[in-house]
Amino acid sequence: MAWRVGVDTGGTFTDICLFEDAPGDRPGRLAVWKIPSTPADPSRAIAEGIAEGLARLGAQPRDVAYVGHGTTVATNALIQHRGVRTGLITTRGFRDLLEIGRQKRPDLYDLQVDKPPTLVPRDLRLEVPERVLHDGRVEVPLDETALRDAARQLHAAGVAAVAVCFLYSFLRPEHERIARRVLEEELPDAFLTMSHEAAPEFREYERLSTAVVNCYLGPVMQAYIRRLAERLRALGVPVPPHLTQSNGGVLGVEAAARLPVRLVLSGPSTGVVGAQAIGRAAGFPDLLTFDMGGTSTDVALLQDGVAGMAPEALVHGYPIKAPMLDIHTVGAGGGSVAFVDAGGLLKVGPRSAGADPGRACYGRGNAEATVTDANVVLGFLPPGALLGGRMPIRRDLALAAVERLGARLGMDAMATAEGILAIVTANMARALRVISIQRGHDPRDYTLLAFGGAGPLHAARLAREMEMRRVLVPAAPGILCAMGLLLTDLRADFAATRLLRLDGPATPAALEAGFRGLAAQAERWFAEERIAPASRRLRRSVDMRYAGQNYELGIAVPDGMEGPALLAALLAGFAAEHERRYGFLAAEEPVQVVTARLEATGVVRKAELRAAPPEGADAGGAREGERPVWLDGAWRAVRLYARDRLRPGNAIAGPAIVEQMDSTTVVPPGWTARADGFANLVLESA
Repeated sequence: MAWRVGVDTGGTFTDICLFEDAPGDRPGRLAVWKIPSTPADPSRAIAEGIAEGLARLGAQPRDVAYVGHGTTVATNALIQHRGVRTGLITTRGFRDLLEIGRQKRPDLYDLQVDKPPTLVPRDLRLEVPERVLHDGRVEVPLDETALRDAARQLHAAGVAAVAVCFLYSFLRPEHERIARRVLEEELPDAFLTMSHEAAPEFREYERLSTAVVNCYLGPVMQAYIRRLAERLRALGVPVPPHLTQSNGGVLGVEAAARLPVRLVLSGPSTGVVGAQAIGRAAGFPDLLTFDMGGTSTDVALLQDGVAGMAPEALVHGYPIKAPMLDIHTVGAGGGSVAFVDAGGLLKVGPRSAGADPGRACYGRGNAEATVTDANVVLGFLPPGALLGGRMPIRRDLALAAVERLGARLGMDAMATAEGILAIVTANMARALRVISIQRGHDPRDYTLLAFGGAGPLHAARLAREMEMRRVLVPAAPGILCAMGLLLTDLRADFAATRLLRLDGPATPAALEAGFRGLAAQAERWFAEERIAPASRRLRRSVDMRYAGQNYELGIAVPDGMEGPALLAALLAGFAAEHERRYGFLAAEEPVQVVTARLEATGVVRKAELRAAPPEGADAGGAREGERPVWLDGAWRAVRLYARDRLRPGNAIAGPAIVEQMDSTTVVPPGWTARADGFANLVLESA
């Protein structure tokens, strides 16, 4: 008997999902566990959570065959600017590109807006003579003497990491390869990133930013991975962990330590992967995912069961050129703090009370009202304890915090608590509109899949705001990100920029040559990860645009096509996507292929989702009494149900509350909830 373990570390809780990899046809057991996070050292909560979860099942750490981990360590280090002292070496004349950027203000109409701090100060940004032209010709050879002098300057300055970004190195990486050799000689203990390794694509600023962020986070992630591996070994787990990438796949610890920039959306991405699997199984392939945790809310759009991908993203103000699931994040979570701004208006977030001291109702010294406190005051959360009774909460402290806030607004406690929920709902609705309406999708055509510890609590309220009529709540919504780690494959992405006119006579041959080079890189990665040939998958795509456009659209490359047929298929795919995204075509304009991409997947055995037959609509066996809840300006007795006692086919009419260890689902008046064969709850409005 072997166990596969998924672990997701959030700002408030650490979630554990355990799947029994049973032999033969016997279905494996699936169990979940949840403990408070340990922000000072997240690896401690991970080891403790795995140990507690295994003990509950009568299993031993030596029985663990796989550990997948979604982490926020890289994200938090970037947000809090707790990376290492980093140096930069660039082509002469380009040292200030990191600070100049694209000359865009983060907010067009805010003249006082603060840009995020530059990660490398100017005195640590050094230049060396070298120059490659746009066609790949070398105009100025690399001056190795100047390079060695720059390396020694950075060594004397005490840098822990050095990024190198030369002009057009994505076409001719030889100069950066020489730089790596010299730097390894002069700074043997420094973390190094060559830009062609981190982002082998055009757009100099974004490639430079990606290399710098990778260096800035590298030693932090190396230290964290080392601590985590040591704790798991001490626990008796015989396998090293795999970490989730921002693209939804996982990779080994060695690759993760080399390219931590690919982990900045590690935690949220696995929730989307889990949502894909659950939505397809339940028959709802078109989804808006709604992951509300303790600190933030992450949303994504899935069409035909597939989440969108973005080739780059702005992460907390820093451009990162790496494939990522198209996830939009806002600072709205259960721990988001409510406050009165300078104009006397009620605001919620993005500041969070976090895991320590946490919400006012935790009784750990925080006196500020949070979203969780508002839910406790209104009765949506139980007044005694969370996590199945393991985390005591105090309604009196929550009420006092909300009353203090209300006194500043001239409102009573109940109106203030309702105001907190209304504002946080509006914040989350704006995030959903960004990834749906603003991109040509009508949210009313989608099902809202709610997860995270706080997602099901707010889902129906948010669905009403978006005029959506269906909500899907997974069996274990509070740990779906951890479960997603058991539903995903190993994955790596490779890219090569080659600017080609689609109608050019040499384009088919150039495209094939580019993909052959990417396939060779993928084969090396498959070998490093020890992926069997039968488990290897490749998927090709290209970024395309009209000549003169600044941004591209990703278009899948059909298998088995070549020559004119391939070009015609790419043109048709680009036209359809451009019209859907932007609402028009420019058929007379020439079309360019910009970047070839190859997605390499190593298929692994995953947790199985099996449907159970219906057992009738009567949910009486799951009834657990009633609780007063503030609804429509008055206290009403609302029926309570235990999630683990609901059987397939059971139906519940709102108002009702369904409670479980990892989350709480609210079924408002006028809504019904039905348990399906996969233990999901399907909420629908009348």
